[in-house]
Amino acid sequence: MYESAVAWKLEQSHVQVGLYSRVALTTSGAGPSGLVAAKTLLHNTPKGSFTVSVFDSQNAIGGLWPTSKTDDGRQVHPLMLANQSKHTMQFSDLAWEDDTPQLPRAWMVGKYLECYLDRYLAGNPDFELHLGTRVVRAEPREGGKDGWDVLLRSQGKEESRRFGHLLIASGYFGQPIVPEALVKPASIPVVHSSRYRDLKTLLGKKPPGKGKIVVVGGQMSGVEIAGTIASHLSSAANSPDEFEIPDIDKYSVHHVVQRPIWVFPLYTTAEPKATAAPFLPLDFSSYNRNNRPLPLVNTQGHIREDTAKMVHSIYERALGNDQAIFSPLLHVDDEAKSQPPYLAVSDWYCDFVRSGLITLSNGKIELLEGNTAVLSPGSAKVHEIAAVVVATGFDPSPCLDFLPETTRKQLHHSPRHTEQPVALAFHGTHHPDVSNLGFVGFYRSPYWGVMQMQARFLAEFWSKPDALPEPLLQKLTTDDSIQRTLRLRDDPRLSQFPMGDYPWLMQEFAEALSIDAITPSFDGAPGLSHNNQPLDMLTPARYPSPTDDGQAKEDAAKSVQDTVNVSIAGLTTPTFVSRAVFRSLLGTWKLERDLTSKLPSHPSGHFSGTAQFLLRDRTSDGIQCAKDGTPASSDGDDLGVEYLYVEDGEFKTDGGFGFRATRRYIWRYDERKDVLSVWFAKPEDQKRADYLFHEIEFLTPQGGRDEGWSAKAGHLCIDDYYDVKYNFAFEAVNLEQWRIEYTVNGPKKDYTISGTYMR
Repeated sequence: MYESAVAWKLEQSHVQVGLYSRVALTTSGAGPSGLVAAKTLLHNTPKGSFTVSVFDSQNAIGGLWPTSKTDDGRQVHPLMLANQSKHTMQFSDLAWEDDTPQLPRAWMVGKYLECYLDRYLAGNPDFELHLGTRVVRAEPREGGKDGWDVLLRSQGKEESRRFGHLLIASGYFGQPIVPEALVKPASIPVVHSSRYRDLKTLLGKKPPGKGKIVVVGGQMSGVEIAGTIASHLSSAANSPDEFEIPDIDKYSVHHVVQRPIWVFPLYTTAEPKATAAPFLPLDFSSYNRNNRPLPLVNTQGHIREDTAKMVHSIYERALGNDQAIFSPLLHVDDEAKSQPPYLAVSDWYCDFVRSGLITLSNGKIELLEGNTAVLSPGSAKVHEIAAVVVATGFDPSPCLDFLPETTRKQLHHSPRHTEQPVALAFHGTHHPDVSNLGFVGFYRSPYWGVMQMQARFLAEFWSKPDALPEPLLQKLTTDDSIQRTLRLRDDPRLSQFPMGDYPWLMQEFAEALSIDAITPSFDGAPGLSHNNQPLDMLTPARYPSPTDDGQAKEDAAKSVQDTVNVSIAGLTTPTFVSRAVFRSLLGTWKLERDLTSKLPSHPSGHFSGTAQFLLRDRTSDGIQCAKDGTPASSDGDDLGVEYLYVEDGEFKTDGGFGFRATRRYIWRYDERKDVLSVWFAKPEDQKRADYLFHEIEFLTPQGGRDEGWSAKAGHLCIDDYYDVKYNFAFEAVNLEQWRIEYTVNGPKKDYTISGTYMR
């Protein structure tokens, strides 16, 4: 009888899973893919079928995901905000805690995985976890039919063990890809985006005093890291405390791109034509099955020109513009619309481009000499470079180094095809020529639902090799995943995510495994999307396994209902509108304001000027009220961000007297309360909050969505009462204009102010 285990690899880390008295399984890594594979093999197969051993070279579980706010040894920053909501980033059999924000931070994802381990694997006699252990080599016996000999290394000692099956769940993060022009040692810092943490560590102990932080790579990670660095620069320049690096306001971001890419914010709207647009996390509309005819068909792979134009038009409609308002190099023109579309996700990137904190160049870095880069084509130069951040992805091939060359050849391994390094059957799960070898999550963008479905497929495929269910057999008979991958490898019209369309993949696995999706109930609430059908968001929880236990099914039902509740709230109430307004305020606005006073001590007149919303880390200054002295609420260590509002222009009285006028406020968004608030600045230090001006209460539209979002606020400040009215008019995801009107009454005040803000 073979010893049983599971092995997975992330950056050379591995996990293993084993079958009890008949076969042993190996998977590698204690991240999402390895954990869900281990759970599925132990809980969703006949009792006693498998034993599981997990090996990971790291000293903690989680893979990419840190498990605490201070866990800085992973490839993901612990405070990074996820670009998928908790409804997508979960497994069907474990619901998130009720107080988890819609977009969890990276450390929260790690905590979720710890809970998953505790719920399903810890204490199980058929499971063992070996951290700090690397899979060095795996040799198939009789082509894998007789199992695998696996060499393990831990604390300098090596051990050989035999396993019946090997399951690789490493993901694509084997080794950062660095362009050849940046490989040689440089006189300025060159770091990969996965290792960027803050400006101080990037620029080093002796920063140059000014310059450009060049970001190389124009896809998702490039856009995200450029937006992140710009937000750090903005915060450093506009925070009340002096930053550690002198003259930080003389630095900027220079992003080198090769094509225009659509940039989506984290929250979007299902009704882009409504000026009072409702908002939900991005994936609610992305994975709304009622946006597409059923049964779903694959939209990824080879992208025909007509398909490309159609998808570009969908993106443009969702964003409300072709991005020319931000920069000519972000403009998706007619020529670009004939090419396969690419998208990225960032709340701040586009407005930082519009403001000039991020500048763009088209091309590739051909040469880096000193602090100057030469770009091709055209030999344009970027001077005064302070640092380079490389965001050109990862090479997944090192994740396969432990396999012998003969096995890699059988998998059609091609190191130069970093997006498709192997060609696997049935949506990235196995290869028929390599017995007892499986894969979970080994593809670009391993959405959690697909990872779980791949694990379920392999559990079924391996536990019933001679009695596969008819639906699964039919799918395997018609599967062309290997041939499709090989055809696409050098396709000039390859899609951004070539393995497959996420909703379609979920449908494919569900049909093969005879899993019926849960149909959500809205209990009479409309929950309508823009096409007058219920928003039917596809989440992992919609597909619980028929072999799940009662608790797992309860968690799935709870998650489905949570998604329904959030959908209804977002589509029928002002929920998330304050967040959408806050995001869209970034940058400079034209401001026209009329002041009408009934007292001669306060002259009437007109103000014309600008208002800047300068993003920065949230400060802890401010009290709720000048009278009671109640401290301002905070979110502990995760204070989030805020704006320093700087208004500047000329005020002309009705009597013809003019003078320069300026004022400052601090605007804050509290994610836990979903509340937008405005604070007075301290007279003696106008970068610091003094006390609360008012909290903005958004009102549910009563006469349709064509008149913008109305909001109100009222606040007694000393002896003066401020009665405030707002109106925010959206154009798809961005504010087009907004108005504020407030009356002030007090012993020495009686005036009305009406202001209009436009880009």
